Amino acid sequence: MKNITYLTDAVLVTAVVPVGRADVMLKAARDVGASGGTVHHARGTGARERLGLLGIAVEAEKEVVCVVVAADHQELIAEAMYRAGGLDVPGGGYLYVTPLEKVATYIPKEALDRLSKRG
Repeated sequence: MKNITYLTDAVLVTAVVPVGRADVMLKAARDVGASGGTVHHARGTGARERLGLLGIAVEAEKEVVCVVVAADHQELIAEAMYRAGGLDVPGGGYLYVTPLEKVATYIPKEALDRLSKRG
């Protein structure tokens, strides 16, 4: 059985945005070096969704964009996603970065060789 190789210098960039913005954010992340990402749909409530005479919260559809990137590229990719998603306006959504302890995935032999030479 093969050993599992874990990457330890990765972060998860997550953005929660109104429906329709995820694709442009993923494209922006890929354009600056991300290899891809995941989008899933969610429902949420917030101050901007409070409507009606009784101030009842109305559920709002959202998209959640998740991209795993090398820690040294997090600023570049997060900034590209932020700008592409229009997060600088009220109700535009939000973005956060989470450090990842371990990431395991397929790693080509050539990349493993490069990693072993660096360490």
